[in-house]
Amino acid sequence: MRNALFFVLLVIAAACVFGAARAVGNPYVYFAGYVVLQYVVLGTAWNILGGYTGYVNFGTAAFFALGAYSSVALHKLFPLPIPVLMLVGGVVSGLVGLGTGYLTLRLRGVFFSIATLALAVVVQTVITNWEFVGGSRGAYVVRPRAAPVFGGSYIEYLFLMMLALCVLVLLVARVIERSRLGYGFAAIRDDEQAAEASGVPTLRLKLLATVLSGAFMGMAGAPFPYYVTYLDPASAFSLTYAVNSIAMPLIGGTASWLGPVIGAVLLGTLQQVATVTISSALNLLLVGVLLVLFVVLAPNGIIGLVRARRRARP
Repeated sequence: MRNALFFVLLVIAAACVFGAARAVGNPYVYFAGYVVLQYVVLGTAWNILGGYTGYVNFGTAAFFALGAYSSVALHKLFPLPIPVLMLVGGVVSGLVGLGTGYLTLRLRGVFFSIATLALAVVVQTVITNWEFVGGSRGAYVVRPRAAPVFGGSYIEYLFLMMLALCVLVLLVARVIERSRLGYGFAAIRDDEQAAEASGVPTLRLKLLATVLSGAFMGMAGAPFPYYVTYLDPASAFSLTYAVNSIAMPLIGGTASWLGPVIGAVLLGTLQQVATVTISSALNLLLVGVLLVLFVVLAPNGIIGLVRARRRARP
C-alpha cells in the first residue's frame, strides 16, 4: 500500500514538473530539464549497484552509450517510437550488465571498479570501429518536428519521456530500499563475507543489481540521439556521465532513493546555469569542487548530514 501511495505521489510530482515547464513557455526549459532528469535516472541507477550494494561502477558511459547506439541502429533499420527504443536500450544494456557482472563480480573493491572502467574502453573501441552506426564519424538522427502524442515540440515529448522514466526508476529504487532485496544489498555492502556465511545469495543479488543498474542507464541513453540529433563516440562516452553519475549520489546521499535526486537536481541545475552564463567547460570543475567539499564536510551526503543533525538534537 505504501508503494502504491508513493507511486501516486511520484505521478503527481511529475505532473507538477511538466505543468511548470509548460507554464514557463521557454523551450530552453525542456532542453535543460531533460539533462537534469537524465542525471536523476543515471544517479539513481548507479546508486542501485554503487550505493545499495557497495560496488563502485565506473562504466556508466558504456551502458549509457549502448542504449544510445541501439537507438541509432534501429533508426537506420526501422524507426520506432521512443518508448520502444527505451525498452530495447534497457534490454541491451541489461544483458551486457549481466554478462559483465557474471565475469567481474567475483572481484571486489577497486578490482571491480577497474574492470568496469575497462568495459567502457572496450565498448567505445567497438562502437568507434562499427561503421553501421557511424563509427568515428558519428551519425545524424533527424527527429520529427512535432510530438506524436499532444502535438507540441519534439523536445517537449523527450522531456516527458524522461520524466516518465524518472518515475519508474525512483519507484523501483524505493521498492528495493524497503524490501528484503534491499536488506540483502545492504548486507553485501556492509560485510559480504558475513552475508555469505549467513546464507545470503550474494552473487545472485549482485547480478540482479548490475542488470537493473545497467538497464536503467541504457534506457536513459536511448532517447539521447534524438535529443542531440548528432551522436559520435566522444559525446556518447563522455567522461561527464561517469563523473556525474557517481558524484550526484555521493553529494545527495547513497543511503536513500532521495539522495541521487537531490544531488542530480542540485548539481545538474548548477551545471546548466554555468553553461548558459559562463561556459560548459566549468561543469566538471563544479563537480570536483563540490565533491571535495562534501567528502570533507559531509561524507554521507546531504541526507546523512540532515539525519546526523536530527540525531544531535536534544
